[in-house]
Amino acid sequence: MQIDPIQSLAQQLARLPGIGAKSAQRLAYHILDMPESGARELAAAIVRARDEVHPCPICGAYTSQDPCPICADASRFEDTICVVQEAKDVAAMEKMREYRGKYHVLQGTISPMDGIGPDDIRIRELLERVDKGGVKEVIVATNPDVEGEATAVYLARLLKERGVRCTRIAHGVPIGGNLEYIDEMTLFKAMEGRREM
Repeated sequence: MQIDPIQSLAQQLARLPGIGAKSAQRLAYHILDMPESGARELAAAIVRARDEVHPCPICGAYTSQDPCPICADASRFEDTICVVQEAKDVAAMEKMREYRGKYHVLQGTISPMDGIGPDDIRIRELLERVDKGGVKEVIVATNPDVEGEATAVYLARLLKERGVRCTRIAHGVPIGGNLEYIDEMTLFKAMEGRREM
């Protein structure tokens, strides 16, 4: 039996984070109410993003260039690296327009309960960047949840062994919160109040 196209569209939309069955159905009807050109542009934008966007070979942020514009920007400080969990967190940090260093995306956190260890995220790549020299400070901006804190503590130990200053963003960011949902001023204050680990 063939699935109804509206139901199929709603099921696909419901796979997106934060979209429940009712929201997915509303979105499906909204897409159907759009002019055909708008719906085709939406579909084309999704396909283009999937085809052209990839992790930066240096920092791991999403980009369509090699390296990403932040890594390629010679005016940014090479001696400071801000470590974030996910590529979307780079965009959140950039909104505050105050941080002028580089980034490193871990692509996750250490989570033994989920079977994710240090070798399953981009810690090795971070240490390789630090070992090349020139890095004076690593700011750990993982989310302030159990996994984010465990990852921060693990990184602090490895970085101290290498003689690199390791700081943690202040907890103006609420416990259990995600960086992509935090306003610019809260992020600015959290960055300003970072502490030694």
